[in-house]
Amino acid sequence: MLFAAVQRISASSTKSIRKLSSASRTRTAVSGRSAARSSTATGANPGASTCSVEDASATKRSRLTASGDTVPRVLRRRHDAPVSPTPDRLAGKAVGAALRRLGYSEDGLFRLLGDEAYSGGREEVPIHERRLSDSRLATAVRLFFLERPVPFLDAVRALGRRTVDALETTGLADLGDDVAPRARITPVGELLVASDGYSRDVQDPPDYVATYTPTSRLCDLLTPRPHVARALDLGTGNGIHALRAAQHSRHVVATDVNERALAYTELNAALNGLANVECRRGSLFEPVGDERFELITCNAPFVVSPERRWAYRDGGFEADGFSEHIVRGAADHLAEGGFATLLVSWIADDEDALDEHALGWVEETGCDGWILPVFGSEPLDHAAGWNAHLAADPDAYGTAVDEWTRYLDDLGVRWVSEGAVLLHKRPGARRPVRVDEVDEDELDEAGDQVLRAFATRARLAEPGRAELLEGRPAPAARLVVENELGAPPSREILVRLDEGTHHAFEAPARAAAVVAALDGRVSLGDAIQAVADRLSLSAGQASRLRREAVDLTRALLEIGALELSY
Repeated sequence: MLFAAVQRISASSTKSIRKLSSASRTRTAVSGRSAARSSTATGANPGASTCSVEDASATKRSRLTASGDTVPRVLRRRHDAPVSPTPDRLAGKAVGAALRRLGYSEDGLFRLLGDEAYSGGREEVPIHERRLSDSRLATAVRLFFLERPVPFLDAVRALGRRTVDALETTGLADLGDDVAPRARITPVGELLVASDGYSRDVQDPPDYVATYTPTSRLCDLLTPRPHVARALDLGTGNGIHALRAAQHSRHVVATDVNERALAYTELNAALNGLANVECRRGSLFEPVGDERFELITCNAPFVVSPERRWAYRDGGFEADGFSEHIVRGAADHLAEGGFATLLVSWIADDEDALDEHALGWVEETGCDGWILPVFGSEPLDHAAGWNAHLAADPDAYGTAVDEWTRYLDDLGVRWVSEGAVLLHKRPGARRPVRVDEVDEDELDEAGDQVLRAFATRARLAEPGRAELLEGRPAPAARLVVENELGAPPSREILVRLDEGTHHAFEAPARAAAVVAALDGRVSLGDAIQAVADRLSLSAGQASRLRREAVDLTRALLEIGALELSY
């Protein structure tokens, strides 16, 4: 069952949401998912969460900083300076195999550290350490997840002598009376990802290599995963997106200006037994010339910043020029039929036209595009958020915030957005570029949804409204229709996708009733007529229903919530 009807006594808990009208550019923010999930909805993804939204002009969204405050990091020994790992393939493969034999995985961490294993900061390390037993897996977790030294003999007992020697060969640890970690290894899905340890904020070197941050997760979940011949990961960092692409690509090229990042990427390929990742040093597209790829990912330094402090944050372009370069360059390097998932930022000098920069870039690429704003803020909030690591020093914090706000003011910036731009390159007519805000707290794996969305938009590029009425749409993902008991047919209610991007639309109850009747067997036109007959609508009312139902159906098709057959 892919449709669920959730009856609500009052609509007061549901605030305004982005309207179907393409003219509306009001930003909305979807609240975090409720811990208590409704039992009234059933289907492929059991449970329906309450979706609450509020206008972003009144409530500023939280950001995922590059330091990844919501992702666990651990305290590095203060006398340790970051070193470049040695990407010895055999030694790296041996370390990865040994950790997997121990059950060093997400599930293993949850068993030992509890449900909050991935949600604490370095201040939680002493607490997590006291949850550990004396098992071999606990030794590995203490060493590589909590980044604490362990006695040499304990490490040998847990990993074996050859693997402990391999730690030294790869530069992942120093050997002595204790085995002292020089990096952190984080389980991410089926992968093991080595990186520098917990951020030391202003003490981080310019070539600091971050772990699997919230922005890494965002890029990961929004990337389609078709089987392709060639993939490209720009600004690869620790290589997580190159590794993910390597699981469904014949060959992956990873580029970065940071030598340490490339060393980690090569080592991580070895840790995971992947031999199809090629690292090339250089800025963005420079190392690949005019080569073409069927998949491009990028979680490079997109922050609008006056600084050039950190390779992972500061792109070195004025304003949002770095992001513009990424979008245009990705379109130039996409093979026909290819996809790109790009994390970028864009500025606005008019709060009533927040997305014009990104829209302009995408429209000029000639690709189908989907712009997904995730965070947005005024200049002062943008400056404060990206300099929060200085908060312990009020003078330094204030100086940095002043410098950033002056920079943005000089550019005439009124709003800064951060999010994703998705591209699909194909022949034929183009669909208008969609702009749909995403709440990162609601986001689930959306790769298949992205593929469906672009495939459907290609089909919708030519047909007119009459042809869509002849089509037989059907749910491709779980949809929830939230209705108020006794609401009139013209009353607007919420229709939301309960997986993937979790987008939601407000529409009249009668139009939602049409969508709820779509099962792939009845045409859209027949479903509209059936609802009109049931409600005894006049000719004028039936005509209005037809427009409303077509608009709602088209929107759900374009986001991959419905699929179309004729």
